[in-house]
Amino acid sequence: MQKHLDDVVRGLFRENPTFRMLIGMCPPLAVTTSAESGLIMGLATTAVLICSSTIISLFKKLIPQQVRIPAYIVIIATFVTMIDLVLAALVPAVHKILGIFVPLIVVNCLILGRAEAFASRMPVSRAITDGLGMGLGFTWALTFIGCIRELLGAGTLFGATVFGDGFVAWRIMQLPPGAFLTMGLIVFTLNLVGNLRARQLQKAARNQMKVVGKEA
Repeated sequence: MQKHLDDVVRGLFRENPTFRMLIGMCPPLAVTTSAESGLIMGLATTAVLICSSTIISLFKKLIPQQVRIPAYIVIIATFVTMIDLVLAALVPAVHKILGIFVPLIVVNCLILGRAEAFASRMPVSRAITDGLGMGLGFTWALTFIGCIRELLGAGTLFGATVFGDGFVAWRIMQLPPGAFLTMGLIVFTLNLVGNLRARQLQKAARNQMKVVGKEA
């Protein structure tokens, strides 16, 4: 049970695919003009990730080593097609905004990478928890970026007005440069906080060693 929990937490924070590993970067930069589009794209990717990882782990011994990558892509493409049809039926407006990026989930290196590095080597239960953790980590990252861009670029959040009539929207946040700017600032902040925390831990460790040395 602890390993399964670690799989989920790892994807959410320590090895977040967007803010830590920086993989699968097309959706975070291209579809996060609003919080809603980021959330739905993240959930769609999560569903594909969990389903494909489950099937790949379940049939890993039956897939010939020589054709494993084409086989993974066929499995992933099957679930992407299903998700694409579901989105078109349930949220057609958002599906239209996401456009080609939903079918492009097939070639998202996050999904193929987890299939090759984890699902094909682990039991089904851990493949599911790994897919859940990575997918939810991807989802909250896209939603967070979308919230910032929508808030500053339109003055709204999930379509609801946040700022008054006097707010001047930062139009750049709705354009591609706004995505790079937002992403860069978030990664910079996370790295800065991580480095400061590491220095504090190193300082505490040195102080502890000095205390132990004096006592000895």
